[in-house]
Amino acid sequence: MDLLATIVELSHQFGTSNYVRGGGGNTSAKDAHTLWVKPSGTVLARLRAEDFVAIDRSKLAPLYSTPTPAEPQAREALVKEMMAAAVSPASSGRPSVEAPLHDSLDAHFVVHTHPALVNGLTCAKNGKAAAEKLFPAALWIDYTDPGYTLCIKVRREIQSYQAQNGKQPEMILLENHGIFVAASCAIRISKLYEEVFTILRMEYKAAGVSVDFAEPKPLGDDKLSQAKELFSTAFSPQHSAFVAGAEKFTAAVGPISPDHIVYSKSYPFIGVPTKETVAAFVRQRGYEPAVVITDDAVYGLGSSQKSAQLALELAIDGAMVMRYANAFGGIQFMTDGARAFIENWEVESYRKKQVG
Repeated sequence: MDLLATIVELSHQFGTSNYVRGGGGNTSAKDAHTLWVKPSGTVLARLRAEDFVAIDRSKLAPLYSTPTPAEPQAREALVKEMMAAAVSPASSGRPSVEAPLHDSLDAHFVVHTHPALVNGLTCAKNGKAAAEKLFPAALWIDYTDPGYTLCIKVRREIQSYQAQNGKQPEMILLENHGIFVAASCAIRISKLYEEVFTILRMEYKAAGVSVDFAEPKPLGDDKLSQAKELFSTAFSPQHSAFVAGAEKFTAAVGPISPDHIVYSKSYPFIGVPTKETVAAFVRQRGYEPAVVITDDAVYGLGSSQKSAQLALELAIDGAMVMRYANAFGGIQFMTDGARAFIENWEVESYRKKQVG
């Protein structure tokens, strides 16, 4: 079996907008000695075999038993250093921060994505109870800050699951985050995802929630030009250098998942932006908004056309998640502590720079 060729095919298969947006999600392949994992911030749909970062699993192993600082930034800096030391000299790029989680699963292949269809469950108020009923064989992980803390928690939960069930889980559902699927053949990976989507579609239908989500119509050039002119007087020049827009839809007004925070920030600006109202927003939130919601449109702002479009795309994705979450008690926004961790995490800043 050609492990790299297979994981490239899986990365392309699950690198569409049905599963991830921007540089979200990650994939890996492994044998007894080496873990090949997606580089941080790269796009699944464009991965090549030579892009994967090769990690010596024996050199990664000490990470699981090394005492780490309690202070988050110091802890993550140490972990980044230890992961870098485990990377093969022939590899370039920075391994996904979730590489230790991939390493903790024995299966040859792991595919981690953030489908809106799944996050309607994982980001819902009653998501955990519903998951236990719909996917009894899955491992549910309560929300945990991404990075080392999440990887160690999941590793321990995997070990506990294996002790109780005599095998590792094929599926892990992460609250307010996404899904991991692990198997030793590509056909099984695809089948598991298909089963998840089928069960969820049936559940949404039973709850009266339509799974058909029409993408909001993009704004015409005239409307965009008017918005750009308005935004140029309200926001800093670089922040609003590029604008993407769509006709009004019900966008999220709070943080849904780490990916939504990275690309569209935690909170949108609502109303007509002026220098005064934007200044008030910045004083309250600490940043200029990436998403602006007016009476008749939703806009994504950015220093590049790609970052502006991604902000809008993640706002649309968030609207889809909110709709689906109605089947399980409604949307559950992330806590202030969880939100603040992502907003100040160097890893996510790096990931956004790589894509946008």
